[in-house]
Amino acid sequence: MMRRKNAWLNTQMFNIVLYQPEIPPNTGNIIRLCANTGCSLHLIEPLGFKLEDKQLRRAGLDYHEWADVKTYKNINALSKTLLPENTLYALSTKGKKSYHQTNFQAGDYLIFGPETRGLPNEYLEQLDTEQILRLPMLEHSRSLNLSNTVAIVTYEALRQNNFTGLT
Repeated sequence: MMRRKNAWLNTQMFNIVLYQPEIPPNTGNIIRLCANTGCSLHLIEPLGFKLEDKQLRRAGLDYHEWADVKTYKNINALSKTLLPENTLYALSTKGKKSYHQTNFQAGDYLIFGPETRGLPNEYLEQLDTEQILRLPMLEHSRSLNLSNTVAIVTYEALRQNNFTGLT
């Protein structure tokens, strides 16, 4: 049976944003996640790798052609594409609100920082505290792997929306 490329475009649910990602396999895993869930992936430059990177391709397997991936020169370029009805949620260890306490809606943007440093404070300071979310961890934990964090939050958002468009 042949899959129709981008058949999910009419049911697109969430927008995953990676701010200056550094590790190719993480981004490859997230490309695969997006291809299988109908989420769009937005990459904010500079990237710590080239999109043709062998490790990125290996982690994403053959899913690259099935994923909706866009790149932006900076966060402001992405911000210009947001509609008033779109809510942007930033994931950060500095968040006070847990990701599961949020009511995600179709079209929301979920932004994740780079693996070694997270989202910049000056960016987080521009957001309402209700838009800065965290994953519960042990008190002295630093962070979870980026692709794991993206998967956890994405599937919670999809669950809250009854996995619309997924079988």
